[in-house]
Amino acid sequence: MIQTEASALDRARRKAYRRLLPLLFLCYVIAYIDRTNVSIAFPYMEKGLSNFGKDVQGFGGGIFFIGYFLLEIPGTLLVEKWSARKWISRIMVSWGIVAALTSMVSTPIQFYIARFVLGLAEAGFFPGVIVYLTHWFPSRDRTKALAWFLIGTPVAQALSPFVSIPIVELGVSMMGGEISEIGQVAGFTGWQWMYIVWGVPAVILGILVLIFLTDRPRNARWLTPEESEALESELERERLEKKAASGHMSWGQALKHPKVLVLAGAYFFIVTGNYGIEIFLPTILREWYQIKAADLRYILMIPAAGSLFGQLFIGWSSDRTKERRLHAAIPIYLGATALMLTVLGKPHLAVMMLLFTIATMGLKAYLPAFWALPSLFLTEAAAAGSIGLINSVGNLGGFVGPFALGKVYELSNKSFVPGILFLCVSMSISATIIMTLQLGRREAKSEPSLGSPPSRAD
Repeated sequence: MIQTEASALDRARRKAYRRLLPLLFLCYVIAYIDRTNVSIAFPYMEKGLSNFGKDVQGFGGGIFFIGYFLLEIPGTLLVEKWSARKWISRIMVSWGIVAALTSMVSTPIQFYIARFVLGLAEAGFFPGVIVYLTHWFPSRDRTKALAWFLIGTPVAQALSPFVSIPIVELGVSMMGGEISEIGQVAGFTGWQWMYIVWGVPAVILGILVLIFLTDRPRNARWLTPEESEALESELERERLEKKAASGHMSWGQALKHPKVLVLAGAYFFIVTGNYGIEIFLPTILREWYQIKAADLRYILMIPAAGSLFGQLFIGWSSDRTKERRLHAAIPIYLGATALMLTVLGKPHLAVMMLLFTIATMGLKAYLPAFWALPSLFLTEAAAAGSIGLINSVGNLGGFVGPFALGKVYELSNKSFVPGILFLCVSMSISATIIMTLQLGRREAKSEPSLGSPPSRAD
């Protein structure tokens, strides 16, 4: 009987990987592109529209996260209490529409409003998926599942330039590698077409989410009754163990939990560094090395590939060792060190890209281990509310990083160096906070063996 249950559980876990993660991965790729493609579009917007400078790029890139902050916790609780499938579908359709409408902006104020509303539309997606994965994946699989979802960010970083740069250059005249004139194709400029083209897939995927995602194992027609029962039983066993260890906690109490507040602080400082670099890296490379747009798309693949490797390795290693704290903090320290070295002179482009690759690995690789931490001491609505709080407060750093880098650039004789050093300090603070937590250390006892984790070949 035990062997039969173990086999049913293994089959259910494998099916969950195959059914859920590819679609969630695609959704995150499009979400990340729609959030950050302003970094590619802005030089063309700056040339074609009046009063668009680096400070507008920084503020507009960051104000997204103010809207994001406002609806993050309610959205995450809806995933836990109502329906992840319906809520994620609503999010994707609305953000796809808003992303496409960004093509209509013509003033900085309109740009700010579009970015703010895009943040409102997307709020709840990322933490909602984190919570949703706890409904499907036991703790032994959760960090690896998170890693496969989170590699959507480096894939988006690699894919976006290849699609976006040819689009934004539609109708553009170049002279000496610089934009000389912005023309139109079928009544729209290239940067307008870019926003439209990337808005459409979000709407399509939102419809597919409604059709193909399933809220919980007990609702899955693609699982046999034995498989859904085995998976539900395993998840319930873990939930009861955590509740027995930490006691019942409401989501309101979780929001005041010291560890939740500390994790929110750590996430704020690392997100500050991440989006400061994310929004400005193409601009920095253009200015420092006069790189043409056609070459830039290949160069930007290098840090994206490093981030992808880092996330998969950390997710695998963290699950294998059952250790979370060091797996989150050490990559951030390494990334901050590499980023600091980018401002010490102007080395060959290959050396600079190696440094930026290590920096972006540090800004991404920590994620699977970090997001496994809240579920170590919280369950159900308490975990959902805390994840929403951590993500919403942390993502305010997504406003601070780009805004600070753009503003300091304008105030410091057109130099990115002071702003980059600020981001290094922010990253180091985040890693130090995580290191001080008495949470996520290597587990003393391994979990009950109920079958090996699903392999990539399954």
